[in-house]
Amino acid sequence: MRALPVGADALLVEVSSGEEAQALHTELLRRRAEGSLSVREIVPAARTVLLDGLADPARLASELTSSAVPPAPPRAREVVELPVRYDGPDLADVAAHWGVSAQEVARIHADTEFSVAFCGFAPGFGYLTGLPARYDIPRRATPRTAVPAGAVALAGPYTGVYPRSSPGGWQLIGTTDTVLWDHTRVPAALLSPGTRVRFVPVGSS
Repeated sequence: MRALPVGADALLVEVSSGEEAQALHTELLRRRAEGSLSVREIVPAARTVLLDGLADPARLASELTSSAVPPAPPRAREVVELPVRYDGPDLADVAAHWGVSAQEVARIHADTEFSVAFCGFAPGFGYLTGLPARYDIPRRATPRTAVPAGAVALAGPYTGVYPRSSPGGWQLIGTTDTVLWDHTRVPAALLSPGTRVRFVPVGSS
């Protein structure tokens, strides 16, 4: 673990894996909830956690780098179910890369319980982990200039759902009508770090 100062009152903590980042994020949230850690923001990413609004970043950096992070406890949160039509334009390419049929891609994906490792890219976009490493898949060689809202996509070890139309290079395997980001909703984002997610097939696939 490495802790790097960011400005006067923030730390960027680097760890060696996504699992360690999730465990550290969970532990820091626990400490803040019990009152032993005073921090304004705790923001997880792929292999880092940013802490902003610290009174004594140097002291916390020394504490974190000299101790082990306990494993994250089992998540007890309810599962968010996202109805999905496995009708994406890259479904056949993903099937060829995996060496299975398009129907099998849909089955494997829908049989997996995902969790949101971190959020980013666009408001409401969660990076979901859960598929075994053998299903990692590269991004498209040429990104699309516009990916529609609700597109269910794969890239590397992650699944994601585009919350709004935007450029993107992920492999599109399906579509959901679920609204991922709604500024009139509290909270606005349907998915947040730690959320458990399942995709439920509907319609044709």
